[in-house]
Amino acid sequence: MPHPYDRTTLHILEVSGLKTYFYSDNRLIKAVDDVSFSVKQGETLGIVGESGCGKSATALSILRLVSASAGQIVDGQIRFHGDNLLEKSESAMEQIRGGKIAMVFQEPMTSLNPVYTIGQQIVEAIRLHSHISRKAALEQAIESLALAQIPAPEQCIRQYPHELSGGMRQRALIAMALSCKPELLICDEPTTALDVTIQAQILELLERLQTKTNTTVLMITHDLGVIAELAHEVLVMYAGKVVEYGDVERLFTRPLHPYTQWLLACIPRISGAALSLPSARMALASNEAPAACAFAPRCADATPLCKQQTPELVAVGTDYAVRCFKYNAGHQGQNFSQKIRSTH
Repeated sequence: MPHPYDRTTLHILEVSGLKTYFYSDNRLIKAVDDVSFSVKQGETLGIVGESGCGKSATALSILRLVSASAGQIVDGQIRFHGDNLLEKSESAMEQIRGGKIAMVFQEPMTSLNPVYTIGQQIVEAIRLHSHISRKAALEQAIESLALAQIPAPEQCIRQYPHELSGGMRQRALIAMALSCKPELLICDEPTTALDVTIQAQILELLERLQTKTNTTVLMITHDLGVIAELAHEVLVMYAGKVVEYGDVERLFTRPLHPYTQWLLACIPRISGAALSLPSARMALASNEAPAACAFAPRCADATPLCKQQTPELVAVGTDYAVRCFKYNAGHQGQNFSQKIRSTH
């Protein structure tokens, strides 16, 4: 696998040093704290972590959908095809959102307008970015629904969201996201609200569509099973920071960070063997993390240094990175965040 920041390969999206902070009850919440990663054309990067770790805030930052009244992007770069999205005007971003970068949210009933038909909503999205006739947009909408494997798409375009099942609504949302043929598809927990059978169908659909369209996918989830099924590389987040990053096969077979090891240990085993978990202490919210390793209060291997300083995200080999003092000593000078910044 090429190095995650190897400039000889085409990375459609490069995020470096991203910091997105929110303000609540006179507190500063560092939801995304110096996050760096890149996504290669046509591949899938999985972002995994428990609720509140900064996954969705990272996705909203990429599309510049962070509410100005609640927080802001305070630092970093988000480069799409080399152009920094943080320097784009709002009108330029309106063309990028839905056109070049689309997003599928986890709850379709809150993402679809209940007073418009499925067809009306997809046609509106198509015409906003393509400027074609309504008739041509309607035909394109039907094609998108068919691509998402919705039975009788000609009938579906006349239906309202409440007339569809949860699985069909999610397929309709995927069809809408793909209707303008985006280059990057961000999926934020797209199967969370669905039962297991429908989840498997949606994941299979996404995998098939990616193969057919060569769309780059950013898959955000707390489910490591989804990551194992779809991702080429994986980014593990904890308390707003990246704690492990690299090839998905290596992460599943040789996880380095204690938090990643804990996540993998939580996967149910058919054998029924007891799980080996760190001490069950409360997780620190990102706004409560001290100027130290945020995972230290839960880590059985924590040292006094872990409670005094924050470890850097350092390269381990040529295609992997981890944020843990256990690996810092032999890898000085290979800071990933600094490395990606230096390429611009």
